[in-house]
Amino acid sequence: MNRIEGTKACRVLLIITVCVLLSGCIPGGGRHTDENPAGFFWGIWHGWIAPISLIIGIFQDGIRVYETANTGWWYDFGFYMAIISGFGGLSLLRK
Repeated sequence: MNRIEGTKACRVLLIITVCVLLSGCIPGGGRHTDENPAGFFWGIWHGWIAPISLIIGIFQDGIRVYETANTGWWYDFGFYMAIISGFGGLSLLRK
């Protein structure tokens, strides 16, 4: 294996590791309840990992893109901010 192939393998391994770690905090995983709802910062986090949540939700029941046990407007605001800044920021990478 030459150096370029080794670098590509490390990148793929890093991406897989990050995806697995991020999937531990996905909406609908049972972490949040009516007594302990998701707030503003969880809304931001769930907005950032929404694409990962969507993919995992296809294969596992109960996993959603949006946490239903939330604090209301503040969670919605954080989620919306993350969705807009995350996906809108990706469009800045085009040349």
